[in-house]
Amino acid sequence: MKPWVILSLFIAFATSTYAQEKLLSPDDFLGYPLGARFTPHHRIASYFRHVASANPSNVKLMSYGETQEGRPLMLAFVSSAENLARLEEIRTNNLRLAGLSGDDKPPVTNGPVVVWLSYNVHGNEPSSSEAAMKTLHALADPSLASSAQWLKHVMVIIDPCVNPDGRDRYVNWFNGVTGIRPDADPASREHREPWPGGRVNHYGFDLNRDWAWQTQRESRQRVQIYNQWMPQVVVDFHEQGFNSPYYFAPAAEPYHEVVTPWQREFQVLVGRNNARLFDAQGWLYFTKERFDLFYPSYGDTYPTYNGAIGMTFEQGGGPRGGLAVIMSSGDTLTLADRLEHHFTTGLSTIDVVVQQRDRLMKEYRKFFVDAANGGSGLHKTYIIKADASGSVTPSVKRLLENNGIDFGYASSRSPAKGYRYLSGKEEAFQIEPGDLILSAYQPRSNMLRVLFEPRSRLTDSVTYDITAWAIPYAMGLDAFAMKEKILPAVKGNPLSKLDVQTIPDSALNALAYAIPWNGKESAGLLVALMRRGVKVRAADKAFSSQGKDFPAGTLLVAKTSNGGGKASLLSSIMDAARDCGGLPGNITPIYSGFMDKGSDLGSNHYPVLNPPRIALLSGDGVRPGSMGEIWQLFEQEIKYPITLIPAVELNVKALKGFDVLIIPNGNYRLFTDKVITDGLKGWVQEGGRIIAIENAVAQLSNIDWAIKRKKDAEKKNDVEIGDKGYNELRRYEDREREEVSGSIPGAVYQLGIDNSHPLAYGFPSWYYTLKLDEGIYSFFKDDGWNVGYLKKDDPSYGFIGNRSKQKIVDGLLFGVQDLGAGHVVYLADDVTFRNFWEKGKLMLCNAVFQLAH
Repeated sequence: MKPWVILSLFIAFATSTYAQEKLLSPDDFLGYPLGARFTPHHRIASYFRHVASANPSNVKLMSYGETQEGRPLMLAFVSSAENLARLEEIRTNNLRLAGLSGDDKPPVTNGPVVVWLSYNVHGNEPSSSEAAMKTLHALADPSLASSAQWLKHVMVIIDPCVNPDGRDRYVNWFNGVTGIRPDADPASREHREPWPGGRVNHYGFDLNRDWAWQTQRESRQRVQIYNQWMPQVVVDFHEQGFNSPYYFAPAAEPYHEVVTPWQREFQVLVGRNNARLFDAQGWLYFTKERFDLFYPSYGDTYPTYNGAIGMTFEQGGGPRGGLAVIMSSGDTLTLADRLEHHFTTGLSTIDVVVQQRDRLMKEYRKFFVDAANGGSGLHKTYIIKADASGSVTPSVKRLLENNGIDFGYASSRSPAKGYRYLSGKEEAFQIEPGDLILSAYQPRSNMLRVLFEPRSRLTDSVTYDITAWAIPYAMGLDAFAMKEKILPAVKGNPLSKLDVQTIPDSALNALAYAIPWNGKESAGLLVALMRRGVKVRAADKAFSSQGKDFPAGTLLVAKTSNGGGKASLLSSIMDAARDCGGLPGNITPIYSGFMDKGSDLGSNHYPVLNPPRIALLSGDGVRPGSMGEIWQLFEQEIKYPITLIPAVELNVKALKGFDVLIIPNGNYRLFTDKVITDGLKGWVQEGGRIIAIENAVAQLSNIDWAIKRKKDAEKKNDVEIGDKGYNELRRYEDREREEVSGSIPGAVYQLGIDNSHPLAYGFPSWYYTLKLDEGIYSFFKDDGWNVGYLKKDDPSYGFIGNRSKQKIVDGLLFGVQDLGAGHVVYLADDVTFRNFWEKGKLMLCNAVFQLAH
């Protein structure tokens, strides 16, 4: 059954569950005026069901999934009765306009414009879901002539709450701490939300940064439906600090180069219409500042790179806004004010869409036709090299498929030349069978370009997010970008090793089975084997057997220690592979313990990997996203148990029985308590293992027994006049630009890697790290190991301020300190960043599983 047919059943269910009833306003339905209190998510959902039941001719509901905590995710489709009667026809035509329908029928260019209104992606920015109810009522009310006229020309899709788990976390907390009347003093407790806050979802993720990567279930479910509709206009409603006035389009620079002149122009049209309405009310606003269109995974940029006009609207308020708050100006901002502003810009946008509908459809069609015919950007083909087993990591394939990007594979060998991401230079290379090929000549060429562009051009260095994210960097791939057009010889994935391998009958007589260790998939298989009681060994140095080379870190399942069985052991491996989604590469039967090179199988260089018990710090002081990345990796991706311990309760007694302590990014009071730090040192010396990440490394560096931060170059205090004379003196108006020179919002560095060390098993001799700060550390001498290090001339990608660039040279970023019988692992950069920095996950798995011996 097609996904759309399945979802249609949800529409039928949602609209038939309630008998026809009179359409009520949100105030009448809820029993209180909108803005008088925060509405829990279940009551928002109930109101949407009520409107769909009261006006089924103009409103249909769709359930598109549920959150991690089981709350429903829904969309409301609002249009004229004539349009709703042909919902599937309109959807299919929209895909034809984008060249994505899969058929040859010509599109209709005078159909209704599809407008997607997205609310409350950050749960503690709650006014937008309140506004969504008012917006739905205004559109569905048959007595409003303006709405009826609009709905002839638009199909409005409303997502009332993208992040129900976060919203209810905030609303339930607030309703439990406020009094009979709200306290508008920003110092009161109802303006001080506790950890982890409602901004994030169940796993601590910011869903507004997950559109392209889709690491979260809410994102995957939402983007799947989004890509089945491909709207022309998208508005993402947010809140910012309560002292800020309203922000709306046009966006700030930098705009990515793929943003078209029309997409820019339409933003101005919407901005001017919003301004007209705000001016009439005396409401303050700002445009063209702070919120840019560059990083591809936002609720405005992702639609923009997929042909829509994507816009962010930001209302002052947020978690500190409460029901009322006194601003620095002395004015009192209320929830009623905030939702009214969002309501106004939502309807204003629809008004502009109706006025510009012909141009919108024409330019939308042109966006995709130009992309498919001309191939966006300088590079026309991207090649991802297959690994030694002839396959490409499954994570790449999933990511491309989730974003609707076409790809295929090479079936033969041929010479080529292209920009190599690894060297940053043009190089000759060989395309090999199994290499993944992406052609720029496809409808989603612009999205492909943005996700693979080696160096995106910044028109402005003041950016809101990271400035380098290309998939080859994030996934640690050897890849090339070519100026020549090459089409894949084979569609699909015929050479993939994702399926469980067919093992010959002769393999039953093998002494052991070698399994590649090359990514989180390997760790997932290891965990699945451990759950079955299978003892797994790991080679701590490279070896050769039967004419094949195996690197350090290779897993071996030997009959010795596993009952000496034949079929049962191999069956356990295959069952474990099925459980975790496939093999990380070919299983190789080993028929003799006598190795061609390296240690024989009976050597102590093949220790058994014992399952460690892991503690992960959480709670006050911990960055929710950093903790959530790790929690989800272990719980959801490799399915290994992990225990969350409140950071404020950490002491040696709390660590009894644990083998590993992971300290995520955060700010910890515990590092200022000598009793606790001495206790941690003693715990490590007795065999424990600390894995410190990002700022936890910086804080450890202040302790006498830990790693040391590199000292900054000596700074001069005197201002000297140079060749440019007095023009070199600072100007106050340039203060924001000056701050940027000492910043690194998110850039990629290519590191050298010692892959003979267990922390780097499965890595080549290099690694792309995402650098978010200036932290770099002194090399270890005799008391530790320099596993990931930066040399002076190593390549970097993305924006790095000049002052920061001078500091980030010649130092350590990933290292291991030997301390008695245990280890301290230092990961100065986030190796699991937003859970899409895929290759780094292997380093964390190494720190947990491979470093034990």
